[in-house]
Order: sequence, then C-alpha cells, then structure tokens
Amino acid sequence: MVSGNSNQISNFWMLLLLAIGAYLVHGHKGTKVGFYSTTCPQAESIVSSTVQCHFNSDHTVAAGLLRMHFHDCFMRGCDASVLIVDPNTQKKAVANLGLRGYEVIDDAKTQLEAACPGVVSFTDILALAARDSVVKVNGSSWVVPTGRRDGRVSLVSDADNLPAFNDSIDVQKQKFSALGLNTQDLVVLVGNLT
Repeated sequence: MVSGNSNQISNFWMLLLLAIGAYLVHGHKGTKVGFYSTTCPQAESIVSSTVQCHFNSDHTVAAGLLRMHFHDCFMRGCDASVLIVDPNTQKKAVANLGLRGYEVIDDAKTQLEAACPGVVSFTDILALAARDSVVKVNGSSWVVPTGRRDGRVSLVSDADNLPAFNDSIDVQKQKFSALGLNTQDLVVLVGNLT
C-alpha cells in the first residue's frame, strides 16, 4: 500500500512505470510515438476520455489502472496478457485477484473498435490508460510509444515473477535483475511501499 496524498501516490507510480517502462516499453521493436496517427488518429483521445469518464465516477480507478499495467509489464513484458480470461491465466493468480480497472480497458476497447476496428491493441490501451491515470491525479505526463501487439500466452505461474511483500531482499533483487533493473531501482520502487 502506498502512503500519503495523491501527489505522493502519483510520484511513486510514475517512478515505478518509468523504471520498468525504460526496460520493457522501449525494448519493444516496432513501437513508436504516433504509431496510430494514420490508422486511428483518435486512439489516444478515446483512451484519455474513457479514463476521464471512469475517473470522474471513481478516483481510485487511477491507481488500479497503474497497478494493472505494472503487473502486466512485470510478468511477461507489457503485452496485455494480464487481461486474458481463462481458468489458468495470470488474471486468476492470487497476486492479481485485487487488480482493478478492467472495465475501463474494456470500455476503451469497445469505443476504439467502433472507431477503428481491429487496429488498436489492448496492450497499447493499457499503457495509455496508465499514463492518463497518472495525469488525472496531478502527476506528470510522458510520451507513450505505441504499436505493441497483444500477447497470446498467459499462465498463472507468470505471477510468480511479481515482487511480493514477503519476498526477501535477495529474491526481490533477482526479480528486478531478471528485468534489467538494478538495486537502486528496487530501492526507489519498493522503498516507497509501507
């Protein structure tokens, strides 16, 4: 649980996403800023307005979307595999049972399918929604390269890679190292949890 006011929360999550995103998001080949500029120019505005609508009803959805994106990226690398529904997928893992915000992603996808059928991936929707969530709680914005394709593999065991509150420091170091993150990243990210 993150302690403090909404600025502390948004700063924590922004640091978290930037650290993980630096490795995972920019490591995806074929992504670029403005990927949908010709195939679905309204993609980012549709996601943003969808996040805004849900945020207006429930401000806590911002933290939920950010956490979902973090879990997705940490497990298989920002591929929306956390959204796959099946009895033995990441979504059913104990560590993911508390994830929130699925309705926002589904709502955005429905609107995007109406505007640009078959164009925008769930993984890009999730990345954009996470960014927009930080903005909604007065955090900084950042440019999100898009063009990722959705993953097709999702296993409950993928959640074993997530850092757990009861993991030893050595185990957490190993989990972060496996993603190209170092001890400083661990301290910045896990050190903000109370």
